[in-house]
Amino acid sequence: MKKIQYIIWVFILITNYTNAQNLKRANHLFETRAYISAAELYLKIEPKTQEILERLGDCYYFNTKMEPASHWYKLLLQSFEKDVNSTYFFKYSQTLKGTNQLKEAELWYTKYLEKKELTRKKVTETNTINENTKNTYPITIQNVTANTIYSDFGASFFNDKIIFSSTRNEGNSYQWNEQPYLDLFEAILTESGDIITPKPIAGNINTKLHESNAIVTKNGKTMYFTRNSFINNKKQRDKHKVTHLKIYKAQLINNHWTNVTELPFNSNNYSIEHPALNYNETQLYFSSDMPGTIGSFDLFVVEINKNGSYGKPINLGPKINTEQREQFPFISKNNILYFASDGHIGLGGLDVFKSEIINNNFTTPVHLGAPINSNLDDFSFVIDENDEKGYFSSNRSGGKGDDDIYSFTQLKKYYVSGQAKNKNTLEILPGSTVTLLNDQNEIIETKITEKDAAYSFEIKPNNHYKLKGTLKLFNPAEVSFSTDSKGNINKDIFLLLESYEDAEKQIVKENGKTQIKINPIFFDFDKWNIRSDAKIELESIVTIMKKYPNMVIEIGAHTDCRGSNSYNIELSHKRAKSVRAYLISQGIANLRVKSVGYGETQLLNRCSKDWMCNEKEHAINRRCEFVILN
Repeated sequence: MKKIQYIIWVFILITNYTNAQNLKRANHLFETRAYISAAELYLKIEPKTQEILERLGDCYYFNTKMEPASHWYKLLLQSFEKDVNSTYFFKYSQTLKGTNQLKEAELWYTKYLEKKELTRKKVTETNTINENTKNTYPITIQNVTANTIYSDFGASFFNDKIIFSSTRNEGNSYQWNEQPYLDLFEAILTESGDIITPKPIAGNINTKLHESNAIVTKNGKTMYFTRNSFINNKKQRDKHKVTHLKIYKAQLINNHWTNVTELPFNSNNYSIEHPALNYNETQLYFSSDMPGTIGSFDLFVVEINKNGSYGKPINLGPKINTEQREQFPFISKNNILYFASDGHIGLGGLDVFKSEIINNNFTTPVHLGAPINSNLDDFSFVIDENDEKGYFSSNRSGGKGDDDIYSFTQLKKYYVSGQAKNKNTLEILPGSTVTLLNDQNEIIETKITEKDAAYSFEIKPNNHYKLKGTLKLFNPAEVSFSTDSKGNINKDIFLLLESYEDAEKQIVKENGKTQIKINPIFFDFDKWNIRSDAKIELESIVTIMKKYPNMVIEIGAHTDCRGSNSYNIELSHKRAKSVRAYLISQGIANLRVKSVGYGETQLLNRCSKDWMCNEKEHAINRRCEFVILN
């Protein structure tokens, strides 16, 4: 009996010792980012503690193996939900997206936000997690010819060629994913946008460690690229023996890249990666996990001074950066920041977002939707806005390798836009009605401008159009324009409307009404027929209404207070109708003239009783008003 107990005791000691050794070795591999080897050891250790479950999930998560990662995170949360950091709620939701378990993913993402104690409004926003999945414009995508069974990503324009990163070269394996280290390649860009016949980039760029994500200046002479910290053929490591990433600069001399130097704000203690230049090449954007970041990786910008020196890196702030990853920036010609993030609400993994840069401020990031984004990682987005073509990278299902480069063509929509303004003061005119018509004068679309008085209509290439703007008490404005084969048209067409008051001396604002002002029209006592002297005055009304064929008026006839209310109302109606009939007889359309009898209800003075005023004062109230209604 004692012998059996001894054997069991020895077995337990050996098992515990083996577990301890495996754990020590696995933790070392994990800390040095050898995730595949670390996972193999973690799998052997029993029991599965919280730390082991966390790290097993991470080993697979960091290699985008979503099914096994989801399995281990699920076990972690089933056993230790109250104790784990909120980031594991987030990671689990991402793995669920990656395996198309979308409802469950939304549930755990909501739990993540609640555990982080974010606002209720933010939690409510998770209801839109799977909405907004279509791009604004129709897009076609194509897996490019240059892709292999390995990892190919990070396409960048280089004159009439493309530069990208790939693990296709034979060489030492990178412990993270046990694939060869990345090198930079250049390839031919075909007219259709395909990438073919890649070859290693010329010069002394590629080393036995990683090189990736290059950007070349417009003159083709300077390259910024990402590389492991590698100086004089030696790795530079931090205290955990991790070799971080840095941004380097190289010059093209005799068709070879040389004079490689690292940028002064690099560090051996954190990574700086994924360089991107603004269009004027005065700023360098990049991603980093340097101290002070909001999340694991944030986007930064640094000024490039005229003398070639650099300013201080500036974090792009919480509108762009989240508590998760923001990487792979790209700045388009139209000053739009495109970047990859798994912190903003998306479809799963890294998704591509865009934000306009206006006066060094960023608009709220917008998700690009499918098919650019998928439920796995989508990143390294670049675009030529002249042709609406570009490239992005993804490890989505159906590709050739671990990461693939995809070309895309955006079937562009064309717009004419602008503002409605006062012709004389150039003040904006909110509430204007703007109509787009075709060359047959048929209405295509009508909009009413809002506070900014702006309008926008989609248009087509090779067409003739007319814009018409109208607003109450303004003369309508019309502008004709055409589009060429590419739909080109000036971005802004201002519709300049002139107020009737500015256009005609006889149009005035009086008694709170815009009126055509003429001399008084007189009627014989208790009569309503148009006298010959009244016809002379009414000719001014006819002339103005024919000049402005869209003008609509109201003829308001008024009496003084003498006589009963009912009698005065009836008399004023008859006089207004008589004037209306005269204007119609002179060629003014029925629908443009309205007649109303107000009797004594709108007196202009104190004369509400017969005895209160003399005849001259009573005469002020016996009038016809021609109020413009449009």
